[in-house]
Amino acid sequence: MIRGIIKLIFYILLAYVIYVIYRFFQRIAKASKDQRVSKHPSGMMVKDETCNTYLPKEEALKEVYEGKEYYFCSKGCRDKFLEQKKDES
Repeated sequence: MIRGIIKLIFYILLAYVIYVIYRFFQRIAKASKDQRVSKHPSGMMVKDETCNTYLPKEEALKEVYEGKEYYFCSKGCRDKFLEQKKDES
């Protein structure tokens, strides 16, 4: 009899632990989703110095060269810009 009650309590506690873990991961997933949705673009456009393309600042690759910030649409444009600056020096 007591053994049966102990088993019942064990299964109830096990179910509760599983429920708490499930809720924990559910909250993490919701928080992650909320962060992705809540990112508001600044609306600021920047110019790629290599190909003269304008693109949103959030999507641009940023490079600081000699204390000045430059923005690029791709790694290729950034590499080309750095190569040109190296050749000028």
